[in-house]
Amino acid sequence: MELLVALSVGVLTACGAYLVLRARTFPVVLGLTFLSYAVNLFLFAMGRLVVGRPPVIAAGAAGYADPVPQALVLTAIVISFAMTAFVIVLALKARAELGNDHVDGTHEP
Repeated sequence: MELLVALSVGVLTACGAYLVLRARTFPVVLGLTFLSYAVNLFLFAMGRLVVGRPPVIAAGAAGYADPVPQALVLTAIVISFAMTAFVIVLALKARAELGNDHVDGTHEP
């Protein structure tokens, strides 16, 4: 299972880095989204998630689940959604003003 999670984080990071380096705006937005998914998955994996344990220490409980990774991922999801919406609006505005969707505002040769 650890190999699958590590492979998923690696593939999402590689795809995100490749897409961020593209010259068009939509692949850049998609690459940033992949990178945020990779970070969220990495935070979940580092949190040592357990099943069937309470999130807060209870009297007589053998252990507890750490709620911090879940809170971090929830916060990261909200922030990445807001930033994705902002970048999409910014890309649409740049497309309307420049007439193309290149990141640097120039046409392809």
